[in-house]
Amino acid sequence: MHDVEVIESAEAAAVALDPVRARLLGELTVPASAAGLAARVGIARQKINYHLKALEAHGLVELAEERRHGGLTERVLRATASSYVVSPAAVSASAADPAANPDRLSAGYLVALASRVVREVGALARRAGSSGERLPTLTVDTRIGFRSAADRAAFADDLTAAVLELAARYHHDDGDPYRLVVAAHPVPEEES
Repeated sequence: MHDVEVIESAEAAAVALDPVRARLLGELTVPASAAGLAARVGIARQKINYHLKALEAHGLVELAEERRHGGLTERVLRATASSYVVSPAAVSASAADPAANPDRLSAGYLVALASRVVREVGALARRAGSSGERLPTLTVDTRIGFRSAADRAAFADDLTAAVLELAARYHHDDGDPYRLVVAAHPVPEEES
């Protein structure tokens, strides 16, 4: 089971976003049969089977094991990931493009960058997973409090200079290309 799976297909996204199926995906972080799920969520086993077939057809759940009970075979399924993210590519063929927005200080530009990260890293992770390799990534995530807009602007200038200096020091034209994105946004009130 993957930690996070990026859903690229509009059809798979529609299946995963159905409220009943989304609940079943959450329940299937622990493998279960249709009968076991029916008892846990209070929905008839036949309806559970219907939803599981749709989830399985789109690669969102997979067979964990088969159990034989007399002449019957019970299928035990599990979610393919602990959580899912819908790629912007699943929503629209014309995904947000950071190059289309010249205002690098706008929320739209940041969202377009984040969309590109989801699309690119999702595709790279799938490719790496199918070949049994690990995708090399680097993530820095921290919180910082600024006393003023002037402090925030000074920090942005210092950070830009530091990143450009590091990039110049380590960049090689014949090296493996990586994309570096540094973003900052206010922390939502509910997380403060």
